[in-house]
Amino acid sequence: MPDNRTEATPGTLSSPRPRRRQGRQRTAPETAAAPVQRHPRADPYLIAGALFAAYTALSVLRWRRMETRSWDLGIFEQAIRAYARLQAPVADLKGPGANILGDHFSPVIALLAPAYRVFPTPATLLVAQSALFAVSAIPVTRASVRLLGRAPGAAIGVAYGLSWGIQRAADSDFHEICFAVPLIAFSLEALLAGRWRAALLWALPLVLVKEDLGLTVSALAVVVLIRARRVSSRAVTAAVAVAVFGVVATLITVTVVIPAFTSADAYGYWGKIGGDGSVTDGLLVKLRTLLWLLLPTTGLLAVRSPLALVLIPTLGWRFVSGEATYWGTDWHYNAVLMPVLALALADALTAVRDSPRRWLWGYANRLPACAAAAALALTTALPLSALTDPATYRKSPEVSAREAMLRRIPDGSTVESDVGPISQLTSRCRVFWVGDAKPVRPDFIAVDNVSGWLKDPPGYARQLHPDARYTVVGSAGGYLLLQRVAAG
Repeated sequence: MPDNRTEATPGTLSSPRPRRRQGRQRTAPETAAAPVQRHPRADPYLIAGALFAAYTALSVLRWRRMETRSWDLGIFEQAIRAYARLQAPVADLKGPGANILGDHFSPVIALLAPAYRVFPTPATLLVAQSALFAVSAIPVTRASVRLLGRAPGAAIGVAYGLSWGIQRAADSDFHEICFAVPLIAFSLEALLAGRWRAALLWALPLVLVKEDLGLTVSALAVVVLIRARRVSSRAVTAAVAVAVFGVVATLITVTVVIPAFTSADAYGYWGKIGGDGSVTDGLLVKLRTLLWLLLPTTGLLAVRSPLALVLIPTLGWRFVSGEATYWGTDWHYNAVLMPVLALALADALTAVRDSPRRWLWGYANRLPACAAAAALALTTALPLSALTDPATYRKSPEVSAREAMLRRIPDGSTVESDVGPISQLTSRCRVFWVGDAKPVRPDFIAVDNVSGWLKDPPGYARQLHPDARYTVVGSAGGYLLLQRVAAG
């Protein structure tokens, strides 16, 4: 279809043209440039395949080495295990009998139940997450190639796949946001192609991923409205409806749905919004995070695209929160922003073609390759660099000894545990967070004592459960196993 923008040859952006006074005339329904690559190529799928292999190896090998970073993997496994048994998604690690829907509203994780039923192991969750992250690279690369040409488009795909936000998320065990990342990527791909209905339909399921993502749905709808306002009144109407739906869905979820599944009858994270501080708390950390988001990934050019508006809801709730963990670049919190940044960059690069400033065009022409180079360079200090270390692929004798000790716990037992042993037990035992098992008196207590913090294990067990007696029945690789002694 006709378009006033000059098509780029593969590997470069087109040269700038003088700006016409009367403005550009668009006859096509989309606002993006006409497709450069009219025949599908294998590049997006090759990139996705390589990412799947890398992220699967990273996360599964970490779990195999018993280097789980938090209790989240155990929590999600408990919920998905329950779904696989057609039961309510109880996660005892959040408290005995706690329904996970009363913590965060993430019913989408039930989609993993069939796979978990066949392969009941935490590795199933890690492999699924790796697959979802890898799949998200397909629409990012495909849209970038269509807009910019094969070489710069593939460079953006590589930069996205290796972006620090995705790497941090893959290294942080499992989280429900792995479903949001491809949904956002497919929605933005459709938006950039002018397929308004598809863009909105891809966005809608985000409300089932996590309660705050309803606001992201609204932001995506607003961008559709901005792009479609001159070419499709029907798309504008649909975008307004979806924008309202996203806000309403979030409000209903946090005020009605989540409280209905918790004994507290309230959304448990209100206290983390604002807290005792202000938006200026941790200002340097927040500014640093913004620079990490915009500079190495997009060279600051992403702010020229309306797609950057989709960043606002996630950054907004994180930066107004009083929880310092949300402000920085660690953990999984930035993963949902990575496809937005990558495709905002691709979109901004197409607009630069019409800029009369040659320096800007020259800068933009080199940016895809620079973004890919930056991602590769940063990877040397990011989680994927572990794949170059031979120790990553070895299981130490200490880990083997811990596994042998934990296997002494019979299937179906109740166990009170901390981070270390959790993900080795949740597939076959009922596991509680240490110190939060009451009124249950667990059959076993398994703790990580590598640092030597626990000097009197039986005495510590008496503090936890004064009406029960426990004795040490195993010690391996710094882990301790205590068993409850039968009365009498």
